[in-house]
Amino acid sequence: MSHLALAVIPHFKIVAAYAIFLGSYIVFAIGKFPGMKIDRPGAAIIGAVLMVAFGIVRPGEALHFIDFKTIVLLFSMMLIVAYLRLAGFFDWVTQLVLTRLKPRNLLPMVIFTCGLLSAFFVNDIICLVMVPFVLSAARQMRVKPLAYLLAVATASNIGSVATITGNPQNMLIGSYSGISYRSFLSHLGPVALVGLLLDWLVLHMVFTRSGSREPELEVPVSVGTVDHGQLVKPGIVVACVIAGFMAGVPPAMMAALGAAVMLMTRSRDPEQVYRQVDWGVLVFFVGLFVIVGGAEENSMAGLLLNAAKSWNLQNAGLFTVVVAGISNLVSNVPAVMLLKSAVPGFVNAHTGWLILAMASTLAGNLTITGSVANIIVVERAKPDEVITFRDYFAVGLPITVLTLLFGYLWLAGIK
Repeated sequence: MSHLALAVIPHFKIVAAYAIFLGSYIVFAIGKFPGMKIDRPGAAIIGAVLMVAFGIVRPGEALHFIDFKTIVLLFSMMLIVAYLRLAGFFDWVTQLVLTRLKPRNLLPMVIFTCGLLSAFFVNDIICLVMVPFVLSAARQMRVKPLAYLLAVATASNIGSVATITGNPQNMLIGSYSGISYRSFLSHLGPVALVGLLLDWLVLHMVFTRSGSREPELEVPVSVGTVDHGQLVKPGIVVACVIAGFMAGVPPAMMAALGAAVMLMTRSRDPEQVYRQVDWGVLVFFVGLFVIVGGAEENSMAGLLLNAAKSWNLQNAGLFTVVVAGISNLVSNVPAVMLLKSAVPGFVNAHTGWLILAMASTLAGNLTITGSVANIIVVERAKPDEVITFRDYFAVGLPITVLTLLFGYLWLAGIK
């Protein structure tokens, strides 16, 4: 082979790596490939296969790029949450709150229940569970459900910022940064708490001005019955898992142990649990690891580091805006994967990781398509309530701006 050919091959691989990377991220941004039924997980797998097919990533290296700690943590939390859902844990929590509820307190109840549950469990599941109960409560209290549905979406995003297990992007950041579960919670827990208060303030003001009345029905809300006997084992396991997180046990290991114990049962068919797992998200992560790994091996990491220095991304305010913008452009998980190479080069990488978690999560409240949780709420609410882009944006914009502003001020002040 000629020297010219040998010189061209590396350049071809670099061009191919960037083309595959950009093509994949375009699909992540628009949601589907135009004219075809290729969604984000499909684009991630196609991109990963092309990285190997073009020789950009060797088959053995592909496994090296996959962060199995994140995959194990995400899969284990899905199993735990699936078992809790099938056992009626979330129904029980909702029943506990709703049956003791004063009608005028429905809005803050929805906000803080969703926020608290989303802090420790994957927020998408909380939305799946809470929407039917909110619709039922609003129907029985004879009020329009729009404000309460928006509360489910926005509060689940805000609450999930508090911990490593609140959402998938936090799991990624927890793995790459090495920040402990307890440290993550101590830094971002206050952001979640104040964010939920701001969420309540904005929703209350917007819907009070629009003339929406508060619930007036004084009878307890009917939410069905729950078999409390099935909650004992899940309750003990979840308490042990959270205690392990707080004690400093690696989150992936602790979650895997909890999932394994949950699966040791004589009463529940494991197939029921497996059907609750979002396999598409796991596929998306595996493909994304390979795509980003291949691009980084071909100088993308160096380009990002140079860009970070040129644009002064170490400035907390600017980094917050950039993360929020990219998260709304390509979705939060791809945004975190894109920016993770730049953060270790920051003078204060610890604060950089926390800002990345905070901004990528809170930015999800800007529009309906800003996070999967929002889309779940909109789709689950049909046909009882149609949530338009304008309905969501009217509250999403002020909530996003206010929570991002507080998150920036808080993290910039404690660095």
